Amino acid sequence: MGTASANPGQGTSGPGRRTPYERLKESIYLGDLAPGQHLVETTLAEMYEVSRTPIREALMRLEQDGLLIRDRNGLTVKEHSPAEILDLYQVRILLETEAGGVAADRRTENDMLTLRKAAKRYESGSIDDPRGLVELNRHFHEAVWACAHQLALTDLLGRLEQHLGRFPATTLTHPGRWEQTIEQHRAIVQAIDARDRERAAELCAQHFRIAREIRLELWENEA
Repeated sequence: MGTASANPGQGTSGPGRRTPYERLKESIYLGDLAPGQHLVETTLAEMYEVSRTPIREALMRLEQDGLLIRDRNGLTVKEHSPAEILDLYQVRILLETEAGGVAADRRTENDMLTLRKAAKRYESGSIDDPRGLVELNRHFHEAVWACAHQLALTDLLGRLEQHLGRFPATTLTHPGRWEQTIEQHRAIVQAIDARDRERAAELCAQHFRIAREIRLELWENEA
């Protein structure tokens, strides 16, 4: 178990434009702050060049989000278990299935432009940049959610994404997975564009079923 590393969460949007809460959440999502890692207010305040008050407020919010837990040593990034992985993915599969189906029903031409752009950006990524792939993959799925035009569904999926993002290894670097996801993304885009509700829903479900199995395999290999 470590302590916070230097300069976590310095994304392309620039640290000065984001709150400590947003930056800490991003650091957890991208694995800069790993499961089991102990967080110290003073250390984080120095890293982000802010006072301890906004850091304290950010940590409280992250604890409420379920991303941090409190023990006798203070706050740490929540660790995971196989049961938790299964639970999170089961819920996500259900929600992503709904999102894909509704997206096919409700998408607009502007939505499709954004979705195709997100798919192409993902394809232009590099397996040598896992962090970049995670970002591009997230943007693609956010574009799918946006096609559904359901704020409550988008909010729930965003929260699940945060929890799954706590797991340090990405499934995208599993042998052959990136290439597979490119084809799956293309198929999802085609189904949504064709307004094929059943196919879009099933493709989204299948996409995350495979991710769940890979995630469990990665967890077993860590043990």
